[in-house]
Amino acid sequence: MSVGVVWFRRDLRLADNPAWSDATRRHRRVVPLFVVDPHLWNRCSPRRVTLLAAHLRALDERLGDSGGRLHVVVGDPVEVVPRVVERFRADEVFFNRDVTPYARARDSRIQARTFVHEGCFVLPPGSVTTRKGALPQTFASFHRAWTEAEWDLWPEPGDGAPTDDPGDGVPPSRWEGRAGEEAAERALREFLGRIDRYETDRGRLDLDPTSHLSTDLKFGTLDARRLVVEARTAGGSEFVRQVAWRDYLAHLMWFRPDLVTRSLDPRFDRIRWLDDPEALEAWKTGHTGYPLVDAGMRQLLAEGWLPNRVRMVTASFLVKNLGIDWRLGERWFRRHLLDGDVSQNVGNWQWVAGIGLDRAPYFRILNPILQSRRHDPAGRYIRRWVPELENLPDRYVHTPWLAPEPLVRGAYPAPIVDLRESRAAALQRYRAVLDQEVDR
Repeated sequence: MSVGVVWFRRDLRLADNPAWSDATRRHRRVVPLFVVDPHLWNRCSPRRVTLLAAHLRALDERLGDSGGRLHVVVGDPVEVVPRVVERFRADEVFFNRDVTPYARARDSRIQARTFVHEGCFVLPPGSVTTRKGALPQTFASFHRAWTEAEWDLWPEPGDGAPTDDPGDGVPPSRWEGRAGEEAAERALREFLGRIDRYETDRGRLDLDPTSHLSTDLKFGTLDARRLVVEARTAGGSEFVRQVAWRDYLAHLMWFRPDLVTRSLDPRFDRIRWLDDPEALEAWKTGHTGYPLVDAGMRQLLAEGWLPNRVRMVTASFLVKNLGIDWRLGERWFRRHLLDGDVSQNVGNWQWVAGIGLDRAPYFRILNPILQSRRHDPAGRYIRRWVPELENLPDRYVHTPWLAPEPLVRGAYPAPIVDLRESRAAALQRYRAVLDQEVDR
């Protein structure tokens, strides 16, 4: 009886999973493997580890419907995968490709016969190119090609049955939220019923019209291609554009794996960032004196999630107003965000930092006061996460330092930096690099 191994990574679902489908079509018995890699596991926040364990539990239960169990092993995948192949006398290993430098280096070292599939993105990374084989230089040109591209057919699932050996067993989890592909399906259906609000209000922080599906895409409990089909059918063209942006950043990392540490535009690797541990700590903990920034950073620590608008504002504040290296912020976000995907996080931070990812680069500086007034006019989002300001009138909630002292409850800090002065310093910092280029 032939045996195949399906190595689950960031594709924790059975439906719409080409690696799982191909394995069950080729083999009578399939080992559903998940490797708890300490290199990755120990770098995640406790909250994200808890969610991952809940997703694994849900996958284990889905396999149980067919009499199987998720085979969990703790260790280095380069050593674990061949060991599992030998133990079960398996013929082949199936998995879905990832684009991070770590994943690519790891996968290239696997000593087994492998079948690599494309179940993590809409289009295979590296498949959308110019006539010269390069990635389109702008998202607009990528989006046009992405929209017109035909999708490869994925294999249909077969009759192969999962094995029932749990291995080391699924790690325990106290996660109280939703987890697994069935919960993701319910969340998708709920969002599709209000997708028209996303089109009109996606920037509003007090209304929260976002999909909350980014974490499902991160862990693969929802297929990105299925999401695009459903959103298009529901008329969500702007939402589909955001999924295309997700693909774009993955394709970008496929071509430029060095972007984790290097600027897309190499000139900006010469920027002189400020070394200010106190300001960095104030930013991390939400004590900068700017309510929208602080609300976002506190939500990040409490929930492991942020609306996209707040991600942009908090990142811009760190890089442009505090003058701190974008890589420090990117690592902090990646550790704490439940949807902390490497290519998405790195790409979005480089976009905000203005170091080569778009045509409106370094001079884009998001003013946190104007942003909060525009996207949280009554301060509902701010008051939720900064309770020191909950009793302030709307006119002061965005600028509490202007309020009469008795109105401010608690010890809310004064602004740690002047927006106008720091904006001028940021522009000078970037221009100095560009001036150096001209002088060369």
